[in-house]
Amino acid sequence: MSVATEPIDLLRRVFGHADFHGAQREIVEHVVAGGDALVLMPTGGGKSLCYQLPALLRPGTAVVVSPLIALMQDQVAALAQLGIRAEFLNSTLDAATARAVERELLAGELDLLYVAPERLGTPRCLELLDQARIALFAIDEAHCVSQWGHDFRPDYLLLSVLHERYPDVPRIALTATADPQTRAEIIERLALGDGRVFVSSFDRPNIRYTIIDKRDAR
Repeated sequence: MSVATEPIDLLRRVFGHADFHGAQREIVEHVVAGGDALVLMPTGGGKSLCYQLPALLRPGTAVVVSPLIALMQDQVAALAQLGIRAEFLNSTLDAATARAVERELLAGELDLLYVAPERLGTPRCLELLDQARIALFAIDEAHCVSQWGHDFRPDYLLLSVLHERYPDVPRIALTATADPQTRAEIIERLALGDGRVFVSSFDRPNIRYTIIDKRDAR
């Protein structure tokens, strides 16, 4: 895809949004410039754009680590409708299809590649990435690295290898669920100590709780 020189142009032309929301612009510009980041933003707050836009603005392929196969498939389908070259590598692919995706990555024909954390930590996948041009790493659902949380995924602990193996590739970790203790653990375990932390407001005026008296049990 040919990229625009300004993130706002790409936001409007490709994604159809009139403007950024909250800290999106600042996050995008920070990652495009090569900086690491931890982004805490509510569900529906536009986290995906924070790595999808830099993926199109930086040379190479963005590798997105996602623990949810269904989410990978949904995002790849949605990006394809926008004309963005995206694929995924997970256990749902047969060997021939997986090899075809790998060839696309090595040929520089992908804007984004979604990978499950279990696959990314394998020697085969890391050797594949060694041969590719990587624009950035996006670690989605980053709270899965926290041993304090119910969504703990041991394979997330291996993602510190990204900092060690690809020190010049920016990383952005994203989550909608992280108290201060969990944020500190994410930063430590993913070696994001030099990165910036962006915390967006969780006020959602479109959501409310209402309590009413029950008068008729039936």
